[in-house]
Amino acid sequence: MVDEFNVTYITLGGYVEMGKYRYFYFFIMFTVYILTICFNCTIVYLILMHNNLHEPMHIFFAALLLNSVVYNTAMYPKLLSDILSEKQIISYSACLSQFFVYYTLSASDFFLLSAMSYDRYVQYVAMCKPLRYPTIMRKSTVSSILVLAWLVPAGEMAVSVTLVTNSKLCNSTLGAFFCNNSLYKLFCESSRALFIFDVLALLNMALFPLFFILFTYTRILIMSYRSGRNVRKKAAQTCLPHLIVLICFSSLCGYDVIIIQLGSDLHFMMTLQAFFYYPLLNPVIYGLKMKEISKHLKRLFCQAKVM
Repeated sequence: MVDEFNVTYITLGGYVEMGKYRYFYFFIMFTVYILTICFNCTIVYLILMHNNLHEPMHIFFAALLLNSVVYNTAMYPKLLSDILSEKQIISYSACLSQFFVYYTLSASDFFLLSAMSYDRYVQYVAMCKPLRYPTIMRKSTVSSILVLAWLVPAGEMAVSVTLVTNSKLCNSTLGAFFCNNSLYKLFCESSRALFIFDVLALLNMALFPLFFILFTYTRILIMSYRSGRNVRKKAAQTCLPHLIVLICFSSLCGYDVIIIQLGSDLHFMMTLQAFFYYPLLNPVIYGLKMKEISKHLKRLFCQAKVM
């Protein structure tokens, strides 16, 4: 354990695997970072500026993209700096902050994806009674869902970080690129209270939302199958992008849960997957598949070409 000026520092050992390709990875990740910020901010701007996009589905989508902007802003600068540095170290307090941001926003994404699936489900249920949808998905309901999607994960992760802070470190080298679940490997002994709370948090912030999403989309598919061909086609067009994002996101989160049991090579590849393509997945898939957003994007680019 390195202790200078009463500050505990942790060495990030995942960068050793980059070897002589550091500059190549830096260029790729810097490009992905800039594109992610630009794509997400552009779509959030369009949703905020156009009244016809102020629907619950678009609002939840804007919140999902906002999470991505905050996540990338919090994680990428340190990541990019470490790629070019000879020594990759981070203070324990900053490491805990990374840990908090990473899992809070990941859990928030699950809640927002659940909200989007619930919105789609209510839309399909209200097809025969169109006036029923506005009474269910009111502005107050949407606002409450957004607040819960951010506050519940933040509250639970605050408790988890408090329990982690009280754990004693016996190692100062973390075999990862940033402070995630691998942090548990540094503890002298496992905490029963932390283990129980993390299991409950996993159920509450990941598995329950995942099961809820699967339930709602199963119901939608059953209802669309019983309806006409046009309804089935519309259901496939609206549900498919959501399911693609959900599968990719759930796979990466599932990997993170079992990270302690996996080898470093797989850790290296999966971490790069998480930072390379997933940040661009939401704006590209949803931005192109949501017709109203796609229309405004085309107009924006056409105006940019004229100017």
